[in-house]
Amino acid sequence: MARTSAAAANADLQTGALPRASIDEWLAGEPQRTSDLSGDRERFSAFWHDAGELIEKLPPKPGRNPAQAQAAQAIHRRTREARELFLRAHAAAVYSAVTHRMTRFVRVEDLLFAAAEAFPCLTPTRAQIVAETDTAQRDKDGLETDQGILISHILGQDRAGLHLCHAMLLPHPRTPAALATFAAKGVLDLGAVRLERRGRAVHLTMSNPRFLNAEDQTTIDAMEIGVDVATLDSASDIAVLRGGVVDHPKYRGRRIFGSGINLTHLYRGKVPFVWFLTRELGFVHKFLRGVAKPDALPDDVHGVGIEKPWVAAVETFAIGGHCQILLTMDYVLAANDAYLTLPARKEGIVPGAANLRLPRFTGDRIARQAIQYERKLICDSPEGRLICDEIAPADAMDAAIERIVTGLTSSGAVGAVGNRRAFRVAQEPLDEFRRYCAVYAREQAYCHFSPALIDNLERFWNAQNRAE
Repeated sequence: MARTSAAAANADLQTGALPRASIDEWLAGEPQRTSDLSGDRERFSAFWHDAGELIEKLPPKPGRNPAQAQAAQAIHRRTREARELFLRAHAAAVYSAVTHRMTRFVRVEDLLFAAAEAFPCLTPTRAQIVAETDTAQRDKDGLETDQGILISHILGQDRAGLHLCHAMLLPHPRTPAALATFAAKGVLDLGAVRLERRGRAVHLTMSNPRFLNAEDQTTIDAMEIGVDVATLDSASDIAVLRGGVVDHPKYRGRRIFGSGINLTHLYRGKVPFVWFLTRELGFVHKFLRGVAKPDALPDDVHGVGIEKPWVAAVETFAIGGHCQILLTMDYVLAANDAYLTLPARKEGIVPGAANLRLPRFTGDRIARQAIQYERKLICDSPEGRLICDEIAPADAMDAAIERIVTGLTSSGAVGAVGNRRAFRVAQEPLDEFRRYCAVYAREQAYCHFSPALIDNLERFWNAQNRAE
């Protein structure tokens, strides 16, 4: 990111919204270069802190006039340029400090707040995030953008980035208790996720019936714990992913694989930015790479994780994030009336790792059409079959699932797992995933707080008139 010139910064700030003396004093304290970590932490933190005090002199975002809005945007832009400068020099040191020289694994959602404590004003504090919990997305000041900048720089570092990926592939803190329950009973109800062992297969059913099985803050932990349990269950050889029956009037009584992110919750500000990072680095990555062990980097060549093949059963549709999930599966069965879409343009966000994975299924042109131009892929079509391995009649999915599970496990699980790893070495090594997510973290952060997001949700989703 190129730094804004002092003259341009002054022009954006001198709108009459803030006292000129306060602006001049703040800009005079702007660090122009980096030096040692200790000194930079003090100088940069003071600059960011003073920027926050300037913002507090303005009305809350919904009440700002155009001059005040311009001033706030200029302050945020200038402070983020300073964060980029600081992190280009010190990202590895920040991560080392928060993880005790990488002797501790810290999940991304905890890492962000630990960094805010160790390096004041580098990222928003927990209290600042909580204060905006009930704020509509359009009315937030975008403080979480700074979280994306930090994680982007950390993932951009070889050792730190791989260490963070490793941390997010470890079992969720609540997994051991859930695994013990499942081992004893063979069933587990996590609310948004239900698991059942049938023979040598674990069936994971996604359930958010009111919102067409959409993903949101109420489903994220259950999904990761469920994927952990299904993967770590020693009494099964394969896992099946399926959507539950919904109660939406249009689809009542039908199974739906999933409708992607809950756009109503996104519009209402109920999907925090860290949700995207937790999802992509967490359960979606675990579908592809399995669950890691603390003592070995899950790099496929030398590290050994715990994994098993996954089969997805697509019914009705797989939209957005649920279509992304299919790109991590070992086998995709689809009903003959189902379809896939990745409506990223109409949402104004980056569709997870689809930009990384979809081209190797469909080729570059179809991938770009699907992501940037909303191309709909009918499962039972030549293009849809590039993602779906098999098509079955909608009323015969149960039998098709059982037949596929039997076929994929008839020769044992060892060969299937070995082949999964071999494919990953060639197609998506861990370091490639890390580099992609470094870009994703920053770009998604800016998308998440872009005015275009709100405009898209109102134009294409009628979000302002939908009930929560």
